[in-house]
Amino acid sequence: INLLNNSDEAFKYQINWLTEAEGGFDQFTRSYKSYGVHRMPDNSLVFKEWAPAAEALFLTGDFNGWDNFSHPYAKKDFGKWELHIPPKEDKTPAVTHNSKLKVVVHTRMGERLYRISPWAKYVTRHEKSVIYDWVHWDPPQPYIHKHPRPQKPRSLRIYESHVGIASPEGKVASYSNFTHNVLPRIKDLGYNCIQLMAIMEHAYYASFGYQVTSFFAASSRYGTPEELKELIDVAHSLGIIVLLDVVHSHASKNTEDGLNSFDGSDSCFFHSGPRGEHSLWDSRLFNYSGWEVLRFLLSNLRWWMEEYRFDGFRFDGVTSMLYHHHGIGSGFSGDYAEYFGLHVDEDSIVYLMLANHILHTLYQDCITIAEDVSGMPTLCRPVQEGGLGFDFRLAMAIPDKWIQILKEFKDEDWNMGNIVHTMSNRRYGEKCIAYAESHDQALVGDKTLAFWLMDKDMYTNMSALIPMNSVIDRGIQLHKMMRLLTHGLGGEGYLNFMGNEFGHPEWLDFPRVGNNESYHYARRQFNLVDMDHLRYRQLYAFDRDMNRTEDKYGWLAAPPAYISAKHEGDKVIVFERANVIFIFNFHPTNSYSNYRVAVGPPGKYKIKLDSDEIHYGGHGRLDHNTEFFTEPMEFSNLPNSMLVSKLYYLLP
Repeated sequence: INLLNNSDEAFKYQINWLTEAEGGFDQFTRSYKSYGVHRMPDNSLVFKEWAPAAEALFLTGDFNGWDNFSHPYAKKDFGKWELHIPPKEDKTPAVTHNSKLKVVVHTRMGERLYRISPWAKYVTRHEKSVIYDWVHWDPPQPYIHKHPRPQKPRSLRIYESHVGIASPEGKVASYSNFTHNVLPRIKDLGYNCIQLMAIMEHAYYASFGYQVTSFFAASSRYGTPEELKELIDVAHSLGIIVLLDVVHSHASKNTEDGLNSFDGSDSCFFHSGPRGEHSLWDSRLFNYSGWEVLRFLLSNLRWWMEEYRFDGFRFDGVTSMLYHHHGIGSGFSGDYAEYFGLHVDEDSIVYLMLANHILHTLYQDCITIAEDVSGMPTLCRPVQEGGLGFDFRLAMAIPDKWIQILKEFKDEDWNMGNIVHTMSNRRYGEKCIAYAESHDQALVGDKTLAFWLMDKDMYTNMSALIPMNSVIDRGIQLHKMMRLLTHGLGGEGYLNFMGNEFGHPEWLDFPRVGNNESYHYARRQFNLVDMDHLRYRQLYAFDRDMNRTEDKYGWLAAPPAYISAKHEGDKVIVFERANVIFIFNFHPTNSYSNYRVAVGPPGKYKIKLDSDEIHYGGHGRLDHNTEFFTEPMEFSNLPNSMLVSKLYYLLP
C-alpha cells in the first residue's frame, strides 16, 4: 500500500510538472516536432539534440559533402544542442529528401563519434553494410490518410503479425505485400485488431524486433514510411484497428546506429553502471526518472499515434520494467510481498502511469496492453484509482499450460480442474488477453501447437483426399477445442499469431549465422490454406467461424463465465458466458448420451458452433436440427438444466 501511495504521489508530481511546463504536456509529448530535424515554414531546417556529456556537436552528410566541421550545433542549457540551416537560394531545403546525415559528437575525452540522431524518422542499411544510415525523410508528396480510425471494438480479437515473415516466399516481405495479401485474410477470419511486431527499427532482424535501435523509425527492410501509413489506412477502411508492439523496456546496445553512448557517456538515456544493463537480454535500460528520457519516450508514443495513426500499443517487457530484478530468477505465486517492496522499480511504474494517462487523455479509444507475467495488482486499473492504467494484460500462463499438457500428459490424464483454473485465474476487474499460442511458442527451440500435436505426420497426411490417420485426427480435433476453450473462458480479449489459425507447421527461426542465413522458417505458408485438398483449410474455417460466432454473441465483452462442470472422470468442461453454453468432451474414448448440463436462462437452445462438423475436419456426428429445451431442474447451482442428447468423445 505504501508503494502504491508513493507511486501515486510521484505520478501526481510528474503530471503537474508536465502540465506546468512551457506549452503543457501536449507540447512536451510532441517534441518529435522539434527534436531531430524540423522543417520551418520558410524551408529552413532546425536540428535539435540532447547530448549532455558532449563537448561539441556537428552535422555532416550529403548536403555538405560530408564536411565534419562546417555545421556546428550551438550549445544550449541542460545538455541541449541546436543548429539552424537556412534554405538554399531557390528557397528549397538545404537538406533534400532521401539524403544521408550523421551527427558528429566530440567527447570530453577527445573522441570523435559518428551517430544517428535518436529522433531519426527513417534509417536504412546498404546491402553490404552492417551499420544503418540516417536518411532525411521529407517526401514531396507524403501519404494522406483517407479513412477515419474505427470505433473501439466491443470485443478485441487480435491477429498478432510480423510484416517480414508474412509471405510463403523465403525473403523479407513488404508493407505492400501485407496490405494487399494479408489484410483481406485477416478481415475474412473475423479479427478486428492487428498487433504489428518488429516495426520500430532494429538492426538485427533475428531479434524479432525486440532490440530496437531507432525508436522513431519504421523499419525500412519492409519498405517506406508511406507504405506503412497506407497499410494502417487500408486496415482502418476494413474496420480493423492496429496496435504497435512498442519496446520501451530496453534498447539495443548498438552505438553507431543505436541510442547507446549517443553522447559518449555510459548514461545519457540510460542508467549508468550495472543498473543500466539487462544481464539476460544484453541490452540497455532506460532511466525513467530523467526529464529528457520522459520527453523522448512519451513523444515516441505520440509520434506513432499521430504520424502513422496507430490505435494503441502492446507494451513489451513490462515485467522487466516493474522490478529491479527484472523478473530474472524470480517466481510469482500471488503473495503481495512479491509485488510491493524495495525490489519494485517505482520510476518505471510512474512512467507507465504517465504513458497510460497521457494516451487515454489525448486519445479516448486508445488501447494499451501489458506483457506482464508477474500478475502485478492494479496493472489494469485506471490511473485515477492508483492503478497503472493499462486496458489489458496478456494471460501468459495459458499458452504455457497448453504446451506443458502436450509435453507431459497422456490424453486420459488431462486434469480438467487444472485447465479451468489456468483459464479463469485472473485478477477481478483486470481484463486479460487470452491466447493458446503466440509468437513466443513458435520460436526455434519450441514449435507450434499443431506441430506438437501432429509433428512429422503433417508432412505426409494432411491431404483431405485420404482418410485421416489417428495422429492427424486427434491433432485437428484438439487444435480446435483448445483454441475455442481459450477463446471462451480465458479472458476479455483473444489473440492469435499469424498462420497458427490454420495449424501452421514447424517453428519460427530468422536468418542468422547458426542456420546459414536461411529464410526457410522465417515465413508464413499461407499457400497451404489456398490448396483445396489440404486440411489446413478446415482449421482456417473453424477459426473464422469461431470469431464470427463471438462477434454475434459477444462473450469476450461479457462478464467472466460461470463454470458449471469440470468433471475429471468424464473429462467434460461446461460453462456459460453471454447466454452461450460451451460444452467440451476431452475424453479420448468415452461418449455420453442424455448428458445433463446446467443452464441459467430458460428456453430453447440450438447448436451454433460445432467443432465436429465435416468442413472443420470433424466427423459430422451431431444433428444441427436438434433443439434442446431447458427444464426447471436445478443443477450445479443454476436454476435450470437440459439434457444433451449426444456428447461424443474425441475420436470416433
